[in-house]
Amino acid sequence: MKNSTATGTTATADRPTGYRGRFAPSPTGLLHQGSLVAALASWLDARRHHGQWLLRIEDLDAPRNVPGAEEAILRTLDSLGLTADGAILRQSQRQALYRDALDTLHRAQLAYRCTCSRSDAPGVYSGRCRQHPPGPGPAAWRFAMNPAGPVEFVDGIQGRCRFEIGLLGDPVIFRRDEVAAYQLAVVVDDAAQGITHVVRGADLLDSTPWQQQIGAALGASGIIYAHVPVVTEPDGAKLAKSLRAPAVANLPPGQALTLALRLLGHEPPGGLEHEAPLHILDWALAGWPPRCLQGRKAVALPT
Repeated sequence: MKNSTATGTTATADRPTGYRGRFAPSPTGLLHQGSLVAALASWLDARRHHGQWLLRIEDLDAPRNVPGAEEAILRTLDSLGLTADGAILRQSQRQALYRDALDTLHRAQLAYRCTCSRSDAPGVYSGRCRQHPPGPGPAAWRFAMNPAGPVEFVDGIQGRCRFEIGLLGDPVIFRRDEVAAYQLAVVVDDAAQGITHVVRGADLLDSTPWQQQIGAALGASGIIYAHVPVVTEPDGAKLAKSLRAPAVANLPPGQALTLALRLLGHEPPGGLEHEAPLHILDWALAGWPPRCLQGRKAVALPT
């Protein structure tokens, strides 16, 4: 795949910095407007800071993976000029490392077995199995959040954020089928790839406190987060592959990029959609980030 080395644009400086960002799609379908907005925002932020941009394929949930989706996503990113620096990491090849991290947390008494089903523990998890350890048998593993005080951080787009621990609960970090859960895998992978900045959709904002505490417990902390608006349907529902959102690959590259830029608060001039992707990216870099990005609502645009 072409996404193994960087090409950059004329606005990309050749002065490397300590900035390392990433985009981590799941191969559960083709790239849609919502996914492209997250990819483009993270790429622009990395290039604007003269940093590196890496790719990770989050393919742990094997039953949901669609054959050929990974290759299609990478082809689409290449066609849009969103090239990555370095090799692509695939979560499906890293299960042993996630198990090592779980063992580390268990030894530190920060992970516990949980046999509760979703019907047993709807909404915020009560911590029942933390207080009353279950007997032997199949079980998931949860991370024991530190209950002392709220979690606070400054998001690069959303501003100051505050989360009460009691409203979060303890996240699942290993599933009952012995596959690592997202909240653990993402922390292990960000540390392994040396990620310093994470630019992603605001639907993951409330995962940040979990990931910060897990990272600190594993000796991997200090990531700077920025959460861009989530692209939604006109009725407010999140745009998602599962809802058969239109694939970006069905659009000319210039049109796909300018649509995504509008969703990020840019105002591309008329005719820009007919330019080559690298020219469009150069234009976007000069104005990144848009001032109106904080608090913006992004509704999928007609194609």
